[in-house]
Amino acid sequence: MSLSYSTWPVVLTTYNLPPWICMKAEYLMLSMLIPGPQSPGKDMDVFLRPLIDELKELWVHGLDTRDAASENSVFRMRAALLWTVNDFPARSSLSGWSGQGYRACPTCNEDTPSMRVIGKTAYFGHRRFLPTNHHWRSNLQFDGRTERKRPPRRFSTTDILEQLRRVKTGIPGKHPSYGGVKRKRGDDELNWRKKSIFYELPYWATIELKHNLDVMHIEKNVCDSLVGTLLADPHKSKDTDNARRDLAKLGIRHELHLFEDGNKLMKPAADYTFSDANRRKFCRFIRSVKFPDGFASNLSKNVAQNDSRLLGLKSHDCHVIMQRLLPVGCRSLVNKNIWSTIVELCTFFKQLCASTVNVSDMVEAQNQLVLILCKLERIFPPAFFDIMIHLVLHLPEEAILGGPVHMRWMYPFERYLKRLKDYVRNAAKPEGSIAEGFVVDEALTFCSRYFDDVETRFNRPDRNDDGIHPTRQLSVFESQCKPLGKQSYVELDNNDRDKAEFYILNNSPELEPYLNEHKQELHMRLGEGCLNINEVHRTEFAGWFFEKIYALHRMQAPEVTTELLSLSSKTNMVVSSYPACIVNGVRFVTHDCDVRLRTQNSGVSVPGTGQEMFYGQLQQILEFSYLNGFSVVLFRCKWFKCDSKHMVTENNITSIDINGEAYKDDQFILASQAKQVFYVADPSRGPNWRVVQHVKHRSIWDITDDGLSDIDLLQHNSSSNFTLFVDLGNLQEINLLRRDQDVIPIVQPVTNASRPVTDDSSFLNDADEVELSDEEDESVEEYADEETDAENEIDTEEDDDDRSYHASDSD
Repeated sequence: MSLSYSTWPVVLTTYNLPPWICMKAEYLMLSMLIPGPQSPGKDMDVFLRPLIDELKELWVHGLDTRDAASENSVFRMRAALLWTVNDFPARSSLSGWSGQGYRACPTCNEDTPSMRVIGKTAYFGHRRFLPTNHHWRSNLQFDGRTERKRPPRRFSTTDILEQLRRVKTGIPGKHPSYGGVKRKRGDDELNWRKKSIFYELPYWATIELKHNLDVMHIEKNVCDSLVGTLLADPHKSKDTDNARRDLAKLGIRHELHLFEDGNKLMKPAADYTFSDANRRKFCRFIRSVKFPDGFASNLSKNVAQNDSRLLGLKSHDCHVIMQRLLPVGCRSLVNKNIWSTIVELCTFFKQLCASTVNVSDMVEAQNQLVLILCKLERIFPPAFFDIMIHLVLHLPEEAILGGPVHMRWMYPFERYLKRLKDYVRNAAKPEGSIAEGFVVDEALTFCSRYFDDVETRFNRPDRNDDGIHPTRQLSVFESQCKPLGKQSYVELDNNDRDKAEFYILNNSPELEPYLNEHKQELHMRLGEGCLNINEVHRTEFAGWFFEKIYALHRMQAPEVTTELLSLSSKTNMVVSSYPACIVNGVRFVTHDCDVRLRTQNSGVSVPGTGQEMFYGQLQQILEFSYLNGFSVVLFRCKWFKCDSKHMVTENNITSIDINGEAYKDDQFILASQAKQVFYVADPSRGPNWRVVQHVKHRSIWDITDDGLSDIDLLQHNSSSNFTLFVDLGNLQEINLLRRDQDVIPIVQPVTNASRPVTDDSSFLNDADEVELSDEEDESVEEYADEETDAENEIDTEEDDDDRSYHASDSD
């Protein structure tokens, strides 16, 4: 099938379903297919007419619906369109606001900070978002000028309606036979090309968040720009020859200007790019990373063979690199000012993608992002700042209005598009193939709901499902797992066996009265001043508890249950051992087996009594058997030292020395207590240091249900887990010239390489008036247009495969 064929599915989802199912493919509704082979462009409203008519009917009249919770009960159901979820190019077709030109930002509207650089429009000048008395406004090192403009205005829904009233209405269509004419857009129309058909909905004009900025594609494009520039990737770097000519035109950063050396044009090496040696170090660092099972793809396959660049990164790969790897990998490869700015930007994306987003964190992030973007402007050339970099500034505001991003980004819809693409069996009729496959899939889904005794995708166990364990009266007997691999038998010495048995007893909440009673007896027997009373308690409690329970059992005391009697007895001398297991939906593998795999599942952590955390590696998975068939699974771990000498936290990055072992006499934990972490090499601190990365697993929710599902990615619990602090530093001390390699020769001779620099009219700011004809407007509207992609460098790559269908997902 031709990749230039563009079919637009319009997908609906119900947001009042529980969050663990509303984004599942089975609950997404394919409402219509806009046929190809070309994208509809600004004629999108023609195809949306049937959907808008039905949405108006649902809101005004409603629909009689049978209530499943009560018999023969019918109620009037009404529905409203909450917002749309789509990538940025599709937003132009849906909203009517062009995402091109000097006013491309739909939030800043006519106050979009922009300027013309060689060959493109740069969205540069974020100092205007600073307070009017901020000292950075008078700093000439940004663009050679003092910033005197006021911060952009905040446009209300009333202001937007007033702008739309000035938009001239025309007959839809791109061809003259349909009544379409080529005309210039008026100055008062700004970037509006039409009034969206969504405004026919009675409530649409009052909605503040109408079209979501897609965090998935924004994060990917920001990652591509950062990584490509750091690695000096010839295909993705923004530090091009024209970018250096822009610096010369602006009269800033003279040390980075191109200069002639004989018959060659020389390009000084910038400090924001890696040297050849550092480039290889970073690529080898990416190649060495191992993730937990199901966390991310194998990034070593994306590293070029010569360790010079990263190839074929998907959206989720960029998500992991931005939030997990980039802050660690570049810490020792660039100077501190550049590294701290990158870390601050990555920390913001961590906050934004958390499962729980606090409003106060987003308000603070909004203020801090202005400083971060200003620092980026001080470091990178203006050509670095495409529209994707600028849109990051508005993501906190949308998070405040719309909530967590996992309900508003494109990940579930992109994966659904992959399913629709797989329906195509006849490449000549893709729309018919998709419609037929969708109907068949819906019918099978409906029927499979009634097949309780048949395995379907709704009742099929998850890959890391550990099954249903019986409920026990004693919580320690619920520390069970699903063993994986070959079972072996280990005979522990008496010392290790006693330590394991005491740990089991000491971590049984039901035994708290017996533990306190034994301590009181020891205080009476040994006196209050005994220094080793805890050691005596550890060595004698098991025997005392056995005698206590059996004495009560002979007296037929009602509190002595079968489980309590079994727990008081000694475990079997032979202990079962496994190389891997699944506990609470999480896969754990012992370290000896883990080193041979491409995944890493041996990292464990447990919280302490206070706020501290203890980190280690899983050494053994042991199952201790008791009388009457009861058992307890323990993890034997190697614990790392967590003092200030062996564990350092800087910029939300926790590094630990794995060479220092602690708690050699206290290595056991219950399997149910373990939380999984994974470790990443810390190149800045040495070969024995690792960076701790916490994992929130996709299938674990606070509310249990038979239909649990993931939220697409493994995110952090709360935005408050990370502190976003911007180090202003001293901008005067930033020297962007890299000293290890003074110049890089450009291959072409001066006669061929020296392009004439554009005149002053090429460098326009957001106050300059620009008019675009309809023909130019349509050319930048086309989603698959190559010139548009080159102009804005917006990557809309699909996660699972090369993109054949372009989606507009309305939710």
